[in-house]
Amino acid sequence: MKTLRLAIMCVLLFAAGALYAQSGSLIENPVFQKNCAKCHGKTAEGRHFGGPSLLSEKTTAAPARDLREIISNGKHHMPKYDGKLTAEEIETLVAQIKAAKK
Repeated sequence: MKTLRLAIMCVLLFAAGALYAQSGSLIENPVFQKNCAKCHGKTAEGRHFGGPSLLSEKTTAAPARDLREIISNGKHHMPKYDGKLTAEEIETLVAQIKAAKK
């Protein structure tokens, strides 16, 4: 039983590492540049009269489910991207935001 648990943990860690490796940098993501940069800035640092920084401690510390919800359904002035982006594109953005700690 312990061997099975260890094997499952190894597979999960490998999968998480592969997702991170595939996701790359937020600012290098063409989906980010096309859909998010106009409000959050080309470097994701935020814009004065636009969207907030996606690199701030507050944003990167937010639970992934909250980020997913905001991207999918919008919030305040942010439009919803459910139906405009695929589930995979949204998951990649969430992973890149979570990985983008200053």
